[in-house]
Amino acid sequence: MKAGTRALGVAESFRGDRSTLAGVVVRADRVVDGVEFASCAVGGTDATERVLDLWTRLDREDVRFVFLAGVAPAWYNVLDLRRIHDAVDRPVLAVSFEASTGLEAPLREHFDGDELTERLERYDALPDRRPVSVNDETVYVRALGDVDAERVVTAYTPEGGRPEPLRVARLTARAGDRYVAGER
Repeated sequence: MKAGTRALGVAESFRGDRSTLAGVVVRADRVVDGVEFASCAVGGTDATERVLDLWTRLDREDVRFVFLAGVAPAWYNVLDLRRIHDAVDRPVLAVSFEASTGLEAPLREHFDGDELTERLERYDALPDRRPVSVNDETVYVRALGDVDAERVVTAYTPEGGRPEPLRVARLTARAGDRYVAGER
């Protein structure tokens, strides 16, 4: 992967009923090249739209990959990965960091009616998770688009198990969340 190849990482941090989403453009050589914020409802269904808002506001044609920290930010605000992929017209990689039996049982525990149906439809439409070994750690990737997920995740993970776009986005989201909460 060329050093200047850019990826957008999106991660979140939440307190109360709002979640701060950070979108961070990071080059493969670890240079941060853009930042944008959005907010979505904790326990809502608007995270997909807010990720697309980040993409639109960043307006970066040079971004080649989109990394998402998981598929259900902000307490089960399940992302529609196909909609994101179609809108950005780039490979989308949703990365999680722990083995899991899935979200269906927790979704059924916390939601019912239309709220449950919408989340289950989005969840069931997700591509399968597959383990990817990187730097002696395992991450779990759901990928859409013409992409060698293992190669891309490895290229953006110079150390540890968290791809740099997601590591920086998570730090940025946490700082933004603290700022919004008044912890200056």
